[in-house]
Amino acid sequence: MSLKKIAEMVGTSPSTVSRVLNNSYDTCASEELKEKIWAAAREIHYVPNTYARELKKQRTPQRQRSVSIVLARVRSLEEDSFFRELYRDLEIQIFQAGLLLDEVVNTEEMSEKEMRETDGIVILGRSSGRLLTALQERTRNLVGIWRNPTDFAIDEVVCDGRKAAEQAVRYLLAKGHRKIGYIGDCSYESRYVGYCDTMIRHQLPLNSEDIFETDQTTGAGYEAMQALLARSEITAVLCANDMTAFGALKALAEPRESGRPVAVISIDDVREAQTTTPLLTTIRIPRGDMAHMAVQVLQDRMRHGHTEKLRVEFTGRIVERESCFALNG
Repeated sequence: MSLKKIAEMVGTSPSTVSRVLNNSYDTCASEELKEKIWAAAREIHYVPNTYARELKKQRTPQRQRSVSIVLARVRSLEEDSFFRELYRDLEIQIFQAGLLLDEVVNTEEMSEKEMRETDGIVILGRSSGRLLTALQERTRNLVGIWRNPTDFAIDEVVCDGRKAAEQAVRYLLAKGHRKIGYIGDCSYESRYVGYCDTMIRHQLPLNSEDIFETDQTTGAGYEAMQALLARSEITAVLCANDMTAFGALKALAEPRESGRPVAVISIDDVREAQTTTPLLTTIRIPRGDMAHMAVQVLQDRMRHGHTEKLRVEFTGRIVERESCFALNG
């Protein structure tokens, strides 16, 4: 099947299809058109020309290997922009590697139905020991992409959430902030550990009124920021992810008695961080590089290239925008 066939199915040009499938540049098509193109490519099991040519060279043709994706942290990709964008990067890498993306399931769906047979599994987000055990019974070809490193339970590609949080708090400290709050998950969460460790290391108190444990969604971030403004004197806050930060910024934009400013920093750097008001300062998690390496590791595992569990770790970096400011005085 050709690019022309996909173009006919979605009503666009073959050149646009090629740009989308090869991720030539991000603005070559609308998000809606990209979704249609990827859906059509999956429907006809489109194989890139370079991969198809390699198959033809082989004396004994090999079947196309399949990969499934398990959503361990969210029920749907629509819930969280980070996982939705990570999934898109991963889909591109799977496609360009000549693999077949078989299915995408969350943990609830796994308990209700049997997963199809697959050659490899990529897990998005922190996983319980029970989930890892269940998946290991299905295949030895597993790789996880997440922020919380495990004890080498499976191959994993990480950008350590603890280190990202430490980086964020140090940035706020350099801006003069000392009364720094935290919004996000606190249960076995490396970002919360990084926040606490950095505050303690700089001999700053951990006050319960400055910390709000909550689900990491925009709505939860809004409610948490409202509560912190009412009970705490923080001048800055670390939100565990961008979705939470968007809600916090919304709460700060509303009229209130004190009107005191609060600096906001978060972790992820999803696309919306570049368009929200104010523009969000955040720690960029290198999703594209992580997706690329995860597929490379998974393919190497499939080929029996390595047998021991391995970890590939990336470093986040601060993207400075408008939501953080220096504290005067």
